[in-house]
Amino acid sequence: MFLGKFFKRLKSAKLSMRSKLVLSLLSIAAILLVSSTISVLEYRSMSNYVSELIADDISSINVANRLSDMTNQYNLQILESIGEEEEAELPEFDADYFTSHCDSLRMSPSTNRIYPMADSVMYSYAAFMLTSKELEGVVSTSFLDTRDWYFNRLQPRFDRLTEDIDRLTDGIYKDLEKNSATFERGFYRSIIPGIVAVGVGLLLVLMLLFFILAFYVNPLYRMLDGLNAYRASDKKYSVRFEGDDQLSELNDGISELAGENQQLRRRIREIRK
Repeated sequence: MFLGKFFKRLKSAKLSMRSKLVLSLLSIAAILLVSSTISVLEYRSMSNYVSELIADDISSINVANRLSDMTNQYNLQILESIGEEEEAELPEFDADYFTSHCDSLRMSPSTNRIYPMADSVMYSYAAFMLTSKELEGVVSTSFLDTRDWYFNRLQPRFDRLTEDIDRLTDGIYKDLEKNSATFERGFYRSIIPGIVAVGVGLLLVLMLLFFILAFYVNPLYRMLDGLNAYRASDKKYSVRFEGDDQLSELNDGISELAGENQQLRRRIREIRK
């Protein structure tokens, strides 16, 4: 009921030429503004979220590589100590750094994929470190026993730890690839409103151009032709077109003036006769 009254009032309202043109241009500007705002907000939201995931993946890859280097260096130091003639000592290893950073990998945003892999690394690390602590007791025996301990007990656990770290790194790389693909898809999704807005804007511009040509430019040319015919051959000014704005009022005024002028000329000719 309310909408019906509103549309009736809108139809009965008399809009000027300026109002019609301003409303047309404002509608185009509003559509472009809203769609561009949606595109910017969508892209910003997607970019911030995915960028954080990508940055976390890169940081996790660096951490995994660092853990791999630490264990590899520790294993080589044990091997060097076995070959020395002096009494071998267990090399230093920053266990707190390893466990804290491995826990940070478990708590990464990609928990569902990385968590079990990080757990495997922790289990392999615990087994490797526990076996490495046997070094001081093993070196007191013969060289052959020490060599057998290293290659048959410690090295398999080191290989398992290395495999788990490599598997963890591969999992992080896959997650990085997925997030990069998500970023690319999100980028194209975010520009869709902008593309639609441009298309709609072009369509509205064409409609506005048709509106201006049909309701303003063509009537002006008709008025000019009628006025030239009136001035050149004293023909009656008979241009008519639909409208309720200033252009229609101008045409009515010209028609009225031309009619009065013709009547005045006719009276002058009659008086002269």
